[in-house]
Amino acid sequence: MLLFQKRFLVGLVNGQITLTFRQWPKARVAPGRRYRVHPIGVVEVDCIDRVKVKDISPQDAISAGFATRDELLDYLKTAARGKFGAATELFRIKLHHAGDGDWVPISRDDRLTAEDIVEIDRRLKRFDASQSWTRKTLRLIERNPRVAASKLAAKLSRETAPFKADVVKLKKLGLTQSFEVGYDLSPRGRAYWTAKGF
Repeated sequence: MLLFQKRFLVGLVNGQITLTFRQWPKARVAPGRRYRVHPIGVVEVDCIDRVKVKDISPQDAISAGFATRDELLDYLKTAARGKFGAATELFRIKLHHAGDGDWVPISRDDRLTAEDIVEIDRRLKRFDASQSWTRKTLRLIERNPRVAASKLAAKLSRETAPFKADVVKLKKLGLTQSFEVGYDLSPRGRAYWTAKGF
């Protein structure tokens, strides 16, 4: 988890904030890894390096969500551990917002092994144990990409909140993806859909 003050959250989501600075004894994040930022989802770290305060640029400050370099330094100084000056070393972390964080892609492409398909079948069968819904939901999303969840739920005569909760389960398997409005099958989801001949 990475902690940010509330005032930085909008900038993280809209992409205006792409840097953060931390005074850690050792790195607590790594490039390519995702970290939860409550309540906006997750951020993904692009790169991390060590810099001295004197080397922080005005553009760095803007990318970190501050109007000026002095404003950033004042902020960092209030949270500093011990002496804070031009030679103080910080971690400079480049990152970007990486979505709502309620799923982790099992595969980034459309290649599925026979074992993958068996495992997906097993998970979906478990979801359907009390009531069959997974195939109907996947088919609905496949035929109605980027349609609001409320409209999709209505097509199945379901309430919106439970419907969205079920889609989250499919997202955790990497079968669907979310957009600002609605959903679509992910490349993995389409590969599974094709493999099963749905």
